[in-house]
Amino acid sequence: MSTEPLAPFDAVLLLSFGGPEAPDEVMPFLEHVTRGRGIPRERLEEVAEHYLHFGGVSPINEQNRTLLAALEPALRDAGSDLPLYWGNRNSAPWVRDTAQQMAADGVRRPVVIVTSAYSSYSSCRQYREDLAMAFDGIDAEVAKVAQFFDAAGFVEANTDAVRDAVQGLGDDAPVLFVTHSIPIAASSTRYAEQHEAVAREIMQRIGGARPWQLVYCSRSGPPTQPWLEPDVSDAIRELAGQGVRELVVAPIGFMSDHMEVKYDLDTEAAETAEEVGVRMVRAATAGTHPAFVRGLVDLLIERASIERGDGTTDARVDLGYPRALERCAVGCCANPRVERPALCGEVA
Repeated sequence: MSTEPLAPFDAVLLLSFGGPEAPDEVMPFLEHVTRGRGIPRERLEEVAEHYLHFGGVSPINEQNRTLLAALEPALRDAGSDLPLYWGNRNSAPWVRDTAQQMAADGVRRPVVIVTSAYSSYSSCRQYREDLAMAFDGIDAEVAKVAQFFDAAGFVEANTDAVRDAVQGLGDDAPVLFVTHSIPIAASSTRYAEQHEAVAREIMQRIGGARPWQLVYCSRSGPPTQPWLEPDVSDAIRELAGQGVRELVVAPIGFMSDHMEVKYDLDTEAAETAEEVGVRMVRAATAGTHPAFVRGLVDLLIERASIERGDGTTDARVDLGYPRALERCAVGCCANPRVERPALCGEVA
């Protein structure tokens, strides 16, 4: 009998969003991300300035390298010898190239973990579509770790971050939990409810009766399309009008300090707070918090256990909200533009 804790899988693939790493990569990256979405050119140029503000380099790839460097020894400590791969949807290392390298290395049963914790088209289904394209024509049976908003390590890391951020603030200083806005559609209700479940758990763990709310950032669709609101800067202005003079911004929708955090929060939201006379403290993201890294390994072990038929483990906490499925239901988080094949889902 195998002692490999991730058996029957034979490799781990970290699948992420990607980002530019030089100024001349910015517009091609944005055009690739928004292809077919009808985003006006002027909006792309506006977002491009966000990247150029940081030298045309997105932090996300370097943060993924840091995560991989922490994840590999954590896997070894858990007794796993499986190789660890990395692929992106929108930049090098392209997931298609990674899939071909995995095939050349003899990988046949990879398990994928996506750097997105919540359920929506952009944060789950679109990754599954890209997996279908990447592994097209490759003899591999691909499995995926379910969305992990309720992962014990993820919740613990974000709780520690908020607990640290509120230190020294008044008991009435509110917490704004921030995530990426998405178009209002059938899947957006679940997306918002998952975030709210995480936020409630965090507030219960830190104690007290501090006010909080879920807000959004990074809206990018056409003006005629409704997206989830309120925007974080609008929320800060509203709170300032109510007399609030200090608050915490907690980016629980993001795994690490990538562009939406560095620009939309650390730059734009911070400028708004200064403008309206509010002290804004930004909580850390999960990043490479030891509990989060350990929690990712626990999720992989749990996924292998489910594949073997052993059942679930204690990798997740009960947030009073249904856990995500290992195999997404048919039509789950449907593509709003055109139906495409997607891996790791139920077959109709």
